[in-house]
Amino acid sequence: MVSHSLTLPMICFTTLWALVGCVAPWFVPKGPNRGVVITMLILTAICCYLFWLIAILAQANPLFGPQLKNETIWYLRYYWE
Repeated sequence: MVSHSLTLPMICFTTLWALVGCVAPWFVPKGPNRGVVITMLILTAICCYLFWLIAILAQANPLFGPQLKNETIWYLRYYWE
C-alpha cells in the first residue's frame, strides 16, 4: 500500500528538483557571478530534495509507533469491536 501511495509524489518532486538542479542553471544569464548562481541552484535542489525525501520516507515507515499501555490497547480493541 505504501509503494502505491508514494509513487506519484516521488515522480512529481523528483521531476521538480531535477528541473531546478539540471535545467534552471542553463537559463542563468552571463555575468561575473554566474558560477556562484549555478552552484547555488544545484545545491539548493540537492538539499531540498534530500530533506523532502527523508521526511516523506520517515512518515511512510516510522521506526517506532505510539507508546501505549496494555490497558489502553485492550480498551481500544474492545471499543473497536
